[in-house]
Amino acid sequence: MASSVLNLFKSCRPFTPIRFSSLPKSQFRIQFPLRPGKETQLRRCFTTLSSLTDGGAPISGGKELWLHNTMSRKKELFKPKVEGKVGMYVCGVTAYDLSHIGHARVYVTFDVLLRYLKHLGYEVSYVRNFTDVDDKIIARAKELEEDPISLSRRFCEEFNRDMEQLQCLDPSVQPRVSDHIPQIIDLIKQILDNGYAYKVDGDIYFSVDKFPTYGKLSGRKLEDNRAGERVAVDTRKKHPADFALWKAAKEGEPFWESPWGRGRPGWHIECSAMSAAYLGYSFDIHGGGMDLVFPHHENEIAQSCAACDSSNISYWIHNGFVTVDSEKMSKSLGNFFTIRQVIDLYHPLALRLFLMGTHYRSPINYSDFLLESASERIFYIYQTLHDCESALGEKDSTFENGSVPSDTLTSINTFRTEFVASMSDDLLTPVTLAAMSEPLKTINDLIHTRKGKKQARREESLKALETTIRDVLTILGLMPTSYSEVLEQLKEKALKRAGLKEEDVLQRVQERTDARKNKEYERSDAIRKDLAKVGIALMDSPEGTTWRPAIPLALQEPVTTTP
Repeated sequence: MASSVLNLFKSCRPFTPIRFSSLPKSQFRIQFPLRPGKETQLRRCFTTLSSLTDGGAPISGGKELWLHNTMSRKKELFKPKVEGKVGMYVCGVTAYDLSHIGHARVYVTFDVLLRYLKHLGYEVSYVRNFTDVDDKIIARAKELEEDPISLSRRFCEEFNRDMEQLQCLDPSVQPRVSDHIPQIIDLIKQILDNGYAYKVDGDIYFSVDKFPTYGKLSGRKLEDNRAGERVAVDTRKKHPADFALWKAAKEGEPFWESPWGRGRPGWHIECSAMSAAYLGYSFDIHGGGMDLVFPHHENEIAQSCAACDSSNISYWIHNGFVTVDSEKMSKSLGNFFTIRQVIDLYHPLALRLFLMGTHYRSPINYSDFLLESASERIFYIYQTLHDCESALGEKDSTFENGSVPSDTLTSINTFRTEFVASMSDDLLTPVTLAAMSEPLKTINDLIHTRKGKKQARREESLKALETTIRDVLTILGLMPTSYSEVLEQLKEKALKRAGLKEEDVLQRVQERTDARKNKEYERSDAIRKDLAKVGIALMDSPEGTTWRPAIPLALQEPVTTTP
């Protein structure tokens, strides 16, 4: 089977960035475009690799879901602690600036999980916090001569605007650190009382060598650990990896009263306190980016278990990085693009599709080509569905059972089966998106080919296909409020990237039409190519010439390397 997948990958166009290795199936990556006709074969390979049964199961059928657990380092069948209910905590942003697309990947990943859990019928309590008390916030506030809490609240609001643009559902609650100081103090008291922490000059440190299983999540041995990110080197500590639960107040920094004097909480204790406040010490899913495995999540486990020995989280889930030139995208490295910067040039749903086009645990290398590919793909999806709507017109959207042709039902049931198989296998969104190709192609065949126009019960087929695709797009968070509206927005973004206005394009179209009438074919071809270079594709039909966004010609050229 592996050789079959490899052969299919070799059939991809030269510029398609797909790499094959002996990775687990959950880490295979699919990026459009593939050669025509290869999508179906590739999906079949993945379905077989997933060891999931075939059959015409409806989208709503079954609750089986396998998730990769960082703690066990393997996929496990998801079983909630309480039947029908799920508690999920995802570490939120430290709000001191606009969020970058590395953040977008985290929250799109867990939005997909949230939506799929809801689709399966679970009642989900989703908690995503804001860190509004932190060294980085204090430093930025000093730089801007602004109150740290006010600055952080401003960027919390900006973050929520970004999430709305990406169609991420609101969490059940978004707690802020500054609103939960009493809970944090109570938790630190409990850890001290249980003998897992010690006081030094108004600071409180967690003693890692008192916690025998420290390092279980990350696989690190305590003797190998050094002071991690946000853990300052301090000779007063008993062990270099000991981390602050409470920091004594410094001049000019925000502080709160505590039994140990004025101060503020450390980074790690915040999430332990807030997750316990809303979900208890024992809940189902704790998530975040791969960079949080150590030290943040490792320290959370130690704190929570030190405070309450029955603390238990069933599934630790982490997404891979967004990279730029193979380096992790981060503010500290200065190699990041904010969500605002990206969606200024690309539609937010194109960015969402780009992030979902790679399995959530694999790294994504940011590139203009992949964003252009995602933008072109999502235009194709919405254009197909818009054409389908237009073809149906004002016809009654209902149809009787049995009125849909059998071949259409077969296509729909195959798509439904592939959807369930891929999503239940650790959220294989790339395979889900690839599976959409066949029903979209069928819609286009029914609308545009002579054979399709003559097919009996054409309207019933179109409506059934459109309904099924729409249902899947809704579950994936890719369903727009209006096909026509988002198509116009995609065209506006393409024009902006090209540095053109629509009247410029229409003028060039007219010049090309005149050139063709005068049999000036070289000039006609040159106009088409000039527009194609900047991502504007011209389409000729008996009714005239129209345009659509496309991948700029320069980005489509195969990359060659010199020895």
